[in-house]
Amino acid sequence: MRPLRLAPNRLRRFYRGGAAIDELRGIDDPQDDAPEDWVGSTTAAFGSEVEGLTRLPSGRLLRDEVAADPDGWLGPAHAAAHGADPALLVKLLHAGERLPVHCHPDDAFAGAELHRARGKTEAWVIVETAAADPGEVFLGFRDAVDPATLEGWVERQEVERLLGALNRVPVLPGDALLVPAGVPHAIGAGILLVELQQPSDLSVLLEWKGFAVDGEADGHVGIGFERALRCVDRSAWDGARLAAARTAGPARSDDPAVVRLLPAAADQFFAADRIRPTGVAVELEPAFSILVVIEGAGSLDLARDPDGALRLMKGDTVLVPHGAGATSLSGPLDVIRCLPPRLTPGS
Repeated sequence: MRPLRLAPNRLRRFYRGGAAIDELRGIDDPQDDAPEDWVGSTTAAFGSEVEGLTRLPSGRLLRDEVAADPDGWLGPAHAAAHGADPALLVKLLHAGERLPVHCHPDDAFAGAELHRARGKTEAWVIVETAAADPGEVFLGFRDAVDPATLEGWVERQEVERLLGALNRVPVLPGDALLVPAGVPHAIGAGILLVELQQPSDLSVLLEWKGFAVDGEADGHVGIGFERALRCVDRSAWDGARLAAARTAGPARSDDPAVVRLLPAAADQFFAADRIRPTGVAVELEPAFSILVVIEGAGSLDLARDPDGALRLMKGDTVLVPHGAGATSLSGPLDVIRCLPPRLTPGS
């Protein structure tokens, strides 16, 4: 098995965006109607059997390849814990306009109400904002909201009250935020980010007025808003909770070229490191992972095949199977390495 450079896997959504993804990837014909690129995906979009699934250079679906050899793709320990499920979906997302306020069910709600294996906790690694000033995201209610109030805001589409009740969080490139399932949130216009998430496409819309979507019909994951709104975290997100979810100045690991991007609370869902080799190659242990090259050029080298290096450049997305063995990154690169849940001893 060898690392694979992945072609774009763009999805059209009901909100505008995508031009910054084209710019990152060096695509000459920018578009503003495909705001998401699903990278190394074994997850289909909600309501579809195949949309969103990654197709490998061989023409086969990654989902089918992993199912045929989970130990090789994911590693024996991961396969023992999760079967043939990478337990991870990575996206490039560019918000050409502010996204509507929404949230995602957690595992318990998804299982009990939707008969789905997973809900959707996610995390954002900010790549760029539209201007020199900070971008902004919206995360969690400032004060607790009772069920009737929330239901009224959604039913009447009182967007200003809904948006005004959320925390406005300024963000800069390099910031990372953990967004637990259930927490209402929105991404501000002009932000390009790498999103790590549980492999699920379940969303409950709290806002849809002015967007190209029929929220009354499609915003409640098919169970009606009376039930769907029960998944919303209506509790107060104070400064301490926001600080715990945000990594603005992450602590560096023992290797100064590797920065852990997400708090420990994310480990049960996924992990992300920022890797910037500083003159010496950064060694990577065998693991299923997704690499997103944010800046620079360099190479991904295989310990077992010195002649099999993969040249990297800005905008590349690379799928690294566990079976590729130990690898290393070298050159003036800025790479986001996305990994499945960290396995704990005995798992």
